[in-house]
Amino acid sequence: MNKITLILMMSFISLTVFSQNTCNTAAPVTAGPTYTIPVINGTDVAPDCVGNGVATLAEWYVYTATADYTVTVTSDLPANAGQDTRFHVYSGNCGALVCEGGDDDSGGGFLSEGSFNAYNGNTYYIAFDNRWEADGLDFQLSEAPLSSPPFVFTNEPITTSGSYKNCVVDMNGDCLDDMVTINNPGSRVYIYEQQPGGGFIERTRTISPAATFRPSWSIAAGDYDDNGYTDLMFGAGSGVSFARASSDGTSFTGISGPEYVFSQRTNFADIDKDGNLDAFVCHDVGPNQYYINDGAGNLVHGQGGLGDAPTGGNYASVWIDYDNDGDSDMFIAKCNGGGAAASARYNELFRNNGNGTYTDVSVASGLYDPIQTWSSAWGDYDNNGWMDVYVGASSFVDGSHKLMRNNGDGTFTDITAGSGVDMFTGTGIEHMTHDFDNDGYLDIFTAGNTILHNNQDMTFTEYDVGFSVGAVGDLNDDGFLDVFTGNSWRRNNGNGNNWIRINTIGAVADPMGSNRNGIGARVQITSALGSQIRDVKSGDGFGHMGSIITHFGLGSDTSISELRITWPSGIVDVINNPTINTKMDVIEGSTLSIDDYTLDDTILYPNPTHDYINIANLNLEETSVVIHDILGKRLFNFTVENNQINVKNLATGTYILMLQQGNKLAKHKFIKQ
Repeated sequence: MNKITLILMMSFISLTVFSQNTCNTAAPVTAGPTYTIPVINGTDVAPDCVGNGVATLAEWYVYTATADYTVTVTSDLPANAGQDTRFHVYSGNCGALVCEGGDDDSGGGFLSEGSFNAYNGNTYYIAFDNRWEADGLDFQLSEAPLSSPPFVFTNEPITTSGSYKNCVVDMNGDCLDDMVTINNPGSRVYIYEQQPGGGFIERTRTISPAATFRPSWSIAAGDYDDNGYTDLMFGAGSGVSFARASSDGTSFTGISGPEYVFSQRTNFADIDKDGNLDAFVCHDVGPNQYYINDGAGNLVHGQGGLGDAPTGGNYASVWIDYDNDGDSDMFIAKCNGGGAAASARYNELFRNNGNGTYTDVSVASGLYDPIQTWSSAWGDYDNNGWMDVYVGASSFVDGSHKLMRNNGDGTFTDITAGSGVDMFTGTGIEHMTHDFDNDGYLDIFTAGNTILHNNQDMTFTEYDVGFSVGAVGDLNDDGFLDVFTGNSWRRNNGNGNNWIRINTIGAVADPMGSNRNGIGARVQITSALGSQIRDVKSGDGFGHMGSIITHFGLGSDTSISELRITWPSGIVDVINNPTINTKMDVIEGSTLSIDDYTLDDTILYPNPTHDYINIANLNLEETSVVIHDILGKRLFNFTVENNQINVKNLATGTYILMLQQGNKLAKHKFIKQ
């Protein structure tokens, strides 16, 4: 169908004829002019390069590069105010399209803005679809010389049978990251299983009964029943479903709750510190919701206690240990309009008290601000041992991107000015951090196909990589992080830098052990570069799920002097001089010599006790002291003072005291009266 647009401007008429209802009749476009789409009613084709649901109609344009450019497509124009748009960018030909980019909500409001790398002489197709609305809209293209980033990715198309948010995680325990998608009825999990030596085999697994709610908003992964196979959690606009893996990993049981949850970010985390993985969901229109693991792999629904704004506004939670006290705290990125109550607009930080309760420290920490943000990226950007945070803006209505440095005393300082973050003008909903060039410093993958490269001095340089944020993991087992986005995975071409990857495996057979994935553990390495830290977590950014295997770049360092893992249980494993450029499985407690309940040269007294425990022949200032209740839950309401353990605040009962010095661990039972 030919479309004719008549534009009357002052005393002349400009006639523009477009043929754009199909890919084969796509209308040519160039950088500069504003193009008008009167209505979206053409033919849509798979694949979608941007998730969040499928469309039925589209309008098509074709662009041919005359040099190597970074091309930006935007509908964030005044004429489109209040509209909701989505577009996709393809290379190839109309019979075999390959995703190169696209965007849904990276512009202002719900408008779109995204970039892709275009190479001289190559042709690219741009399709605006009707996923949200089919009214007329304007768009523009702009070109910028293509710079050479310190990371280069190669597009590796795959034929995905599923859709929704991207997931990269080891599904079968072989320490190789797999790609995961879910089909539209919620009855199938498609696992693109990475093979030793390279390549993938697609495994189709049933979900029975089918998941009522699919991951249209977010997906999280973790082995919450500790059977050795990864389970999944789906966040949708009206509820939550779980896909629980069978004992042999060949099928899933669908579990869908009746409760209404306008799900945003989902996470697996040990919320109550009992060693079992729980599930957390950001709720957009009310207090957050969660599912507490009863220890038998059953999840019990609850609501309230963590982010209780009556009108919600909760978008992306991330669980990290910001205060280095050995437990996971939680930050919630908020995105609610300027007219909403402060509790629904201002970002929140909750400190874990270690006993299943949390304290709101948003104001005291300096992170309480109304930035319109859907997610945040937490990492130690200056390698000083403390987690910093990049708060990425989804619009500039109430502020722009912020880079906040952890002061190590529970507070953060705004160091945005002069960091390069202040020069970044793209907006979007996905923000996460990884070391993409293995130089030993964390980069920030953010809006507009942009990676902010860490210059190793808390400044960042912006590079457009030509594709949007997705699920991150090592998809060809070469030690460099790749990205699963749209219907492609982007292979990191790598460089000469060294690396190490750590697969944390909790001691689930021990009632005082951590969850099987080691989610909540702190992993630290020391090399000539200094020290680097990572927290093992499930779910970062806004919607995708990346690898649980911990990754470190080493730059030119040829050795690591120490690898240290502090587990949620309190156990510390130390490995000296681990082999680099390889993956390591580390089982909780595997480096320790454990003596249960007694030691020849230590005496615990009095036992039973009312107030204090003394340990003969032991300097507690040089000892890691951890107390668990008899069910294995780690406790924090005790202190070490004057070489005594003050247990006045413990309730009457039986407890396990763990004492660790170096690679020696002793466990003692004691009774508090």
